[in-house]
Amino acid sequence: MHSAYQQELRDRFLSAPVVPAPDPWRPVSAHRIPIGGLLGVGFALDPVSGEDLLMVVSSNGHGLFDASTGERLARNYDPDPESSTPTGPDLSCPGLGPLAGAQVRIAGLFGGGLHTTTDDGWTIQLFSPDWPNHRVLLSADGGLCRGPAGEKWWHIFHSSWSELRAAGFSPSGRTLAVATSSDITLLTRAEPSR
Repeated sequence: MHSAYQQELRDRFLSAPVVPAPDPWRPVSAHRIPIGGLLGVGFALDPVSGEDLLMVVSSNGHGLFDASTGERLARNYDPDPESSTPTGPDLSCPGLGPLAGAQVRIAGLFGGGLHTTTDDGWTIQLFSPDWPNHRVLLSADGGLCRGPAGEKWWHIFHSSWSELRAAGFSPSGRTLAVATSSDITLLTRAEPSR
C-alpha cells in the first residue's frame, strides 16, 4: 500500500511524457546506438585529447566509443574469457584502443554505477513506477523533481523495450549515457562551468 505522498509521486512520474533533454544537453545521434547483448558500460578519458570515451561490454565482445560523436573507435570481438566480464572489487575490464593497458570500471548487469550528479548540479534518477520498465529523470533542482515536468526536471528516457543496464554521467560531467540490454543513448554538452 502506498502512502498519499508515494501515490502522488507515482502518478506524477507516470504522467510525465518523454521529452528531449533541455539545453545545454544535445543527443549525440539521431538514433540509439544498437548493441546486442549489452552487459555494461564505463567511462574513461582519452589519454591524448582528454575527451570522454565510453567502453561497452556485451556478450558479443567489447567496444570503445567517442562519447561526443558516437563513433566506434575500437572493437574486440573475442576478448580474453578470463577478463571479458567485469570482475574484481572495482568491476573492471581491460581497456582497448587508446585505453589499452588500462582498466575501465564497468557498471551494468554485474553491479556498479555511473555518476548520478555533476559538479554543476545536474542529477539523474531512475524510477520504475511500472516495473520492469525504468524511467530516467534528468533534473536541475538537485534531484527533487518538484513542480511540473519540463520546468526543473524532465523525463528523458523510458526503457519499455529492453532492460536498463546503467545510466549516469561521465566523471567530467560532459556526457550522459543510458544503456539498455540492446542499445546506448548518449547526450553531451560543452565543458560545464565550475
